[in-house]
Amino acid sequence: MIFQILVHTPVWVWMILAFLIYRGLLASRDREVSRWQMCIVPAVFLWLSLDGIARSFGSQHGAVLAWAFGVLAGVGIAWLSFDAQRMSLLPDGKTVFVRGSWKPMLLMMAIFLTKYATGIALAMQPARAQNLGFVVAVCLLYGMCNGMFFAQLLRLFTLQRRIAA
Repeated sequence: MIFQILVHTPVWVWMILAFLIYRGLLASRDREVSRWQMCIVPAVFLWLSLDGIARSFGSQHGAVLAWAFGVLAGVGIAWLSFDAQRMSLLPDGKTVFVRGSWKPMLLMMAIFLTKYATGIALAMQPARAQNLGFVVAVCLLYGMCNGMFFAQLLRLFTLQRRIAA
């Protein structure tokens, strides 16, 4: 059965996975990025999460509420565990030095695998889309991953305010 699932997965899904692995490898190295570039990955994964929720569960209020709660939890977890030495604003005020980390790779894979596994689960049993426990679990996971990405942006904005003050 696993072989059938893998064989019937569209090629574009594997291309997205390859791109995410590439981006994750880049994130594992120290690098300088613009403030604008810091927003790209969180924005893309926000879209992927919300798209996954909308396509899988429609506009169920439980889905949106679970996602929002997950975002808050993810921001809180990431905020409390943030390493202040991981990111610094360079003197030009437009570029950020970011220390390499495997956390972005883990978050990207978590969102990708959640979206992939949810698609498989719903293809095999479409009625799961109405199962509140399933909906809440998936949406919480999406939200927590998004929240962890957002926390990094919040830290950047906090850093900018401190420097400006």
